[in-house]
Amino acid sequence: MSTVLAGYGLVKKYGSTTALAGVDVEVGERDSLAIMGPSGSGKSTLLHTLAGIIRPDGGQVLLRGERIDRLGENRLSALRRKRFGFVFQFGQLLPELPAEENVALPLMLEGVPRAQAVERARRWFTPLGLEGLEGRRPGQLSGGQAQRVAIARALAVEPDVVFADEPTGALDQRTSTEVVQLLTFATRNTGAALVMVTHDADVAAHCDRVLQVRDGRISGHSQYTVA
Repeated sequence: MSTVLAGYGLVKKYGSTTALAGVDVEVGERDSLAIMGPSGSGKSTLLHTLAGIIRPDGGQVLLRGERIDRLGENRLSALRRKRFGFVFQFGQLLPELPAEENVALPLMLEGVPRAQAVERARRWFTPLGLEGLEGRRPGQLSGGQAQRVAIARALAVEPDVVFADEPTGALDQRTSTEVVQLLTFATRNTGAALVMVTHDADVAAHCDRVLQVRDGRISGHSQYTVA
């Protein structure tokens, strides 16, 4: 499996607190990686560093062999829009836009005409169990439906990597299982890598691999056999 995203020797400090203390991680195509650990362990800092949201104080981040942690902010912002997809705990959908336009928004921001962007966005609704909900606004969707729209938005740009930060944290157990199954299936099916922070071991078990982070270091690594 070729490496899509890698971080080597990642260090991040906040004053006297060391959030990352020399972390190494690699993620391949169609690979799904869950990052777990107690509060303050550095797991979210690791995800945000790999995603180019936070710059490391030491080490390097590479996307398909290209070092991205040294990119200027404009180039880094463009990379995040074009090659990364994001799913957050509360979706962060725009309340004034219907679901199909929320999904199409990353495409429109890259200059795709609205009609074409919406047409491409609609292709995700049936595979993600959202058929018939294209015109609903976020306030008219259940929590699980809103997260499926967020997944569709993350996948719409055909990203190299999807980052998910506690994507099921606000959902009940049954809905959480449905959402993570869709997220892992959809990323594998499109060839994207998935990096997900979660506190839920049942959610993490849907990924190919699990990294345990403690005190800014990798404290454990589990691998699952995915059917």
